[in-house]
Amino acid sequence: MTGAGSGKSVPRGDLKIKVKTARKRSLASTLWLERQLNDPYVAQAKKDGYRSRAAYKLIEIDQRHRIFKPGQRVVDLGAAPGGWSQIAARKIGADRGRGRIVGIDLLAIDPLPGVHFAVLDFLQPDAPDRLKALLGGEADVVLSDMAANTTGHKKTDHLRIVALAELAAAFAREVLSDGGVFLAKVFQGGTETDLLARLKTDFAVVRHLKPEASRAGSAELYVLAKGFRARRGTEPGAEAAGAPRDAGD
Repeated sequence: MTGAGSGKSVPRGDLKIKVKTARKRSLASTLWLERQLNDPYVAQAKKDGYRSRAAYKLIEIDQRHRIFKPGQRVVDLGAAPGGWSQIAARKIGADRGRGRIVGIDLLAIDPLPGVHFAVLDFLQPDAPDRLKALLGGEADVVLSDMAANTTGHKKTDHLRIVALAELAAAFAREVLSDGGVFLAKVFQGGTETDLLARLKTDFAVVRHLKPEASRAGSAELYVLAKGFRARRGTEPGAEAAGAPRDAGD
């Protein structure tokens, strides 16, 4: 397996480090820590200077589906700690003075070359207008790698992540330019059907993706919508009329 963009191998090895449950640490926290310590993408991200392992997901998706172009305006929702913004900035040339990328989050984020981070709640009524002001116009790409806090109950967690993706999609419709791209995290489980149906009325192509860098056994998926029809009606295009295509198409 290749660490996309780095030219290095990122093998999936067997777990080697076991973490004992401490008195002040829950079992869930212990398991998360164990996964982090044994995750080859976490180790590779540190070597490559990326802020998170999620960087490899975005690199792979862009390599396969060409969502970035030099000079674009890009929005990264829920951007902390900045892993996706870091990759997007490099792809559009923002780190070299081309394009514009704005990462927004409820948390402050350490600066990155070419990225403007803003502490902003994208659910606020004035958020779309504020975002376009920061971008200097409408967005070409809206990214969302956000995940709701988990409860441990699979159905509840799935509903929460899909609801968050729906809110991100609604925001994207307010800020995207004609032909724009929306990419967001969802989970497998069936209840994302309504989200996909709505996206198909607004975008020419809608599909599910499963990057190799997603954790083994994870229900994590991404939905990619390309060719935004900027408020010109709701007739779906030929590709959008069918089921979302698999990442291998």
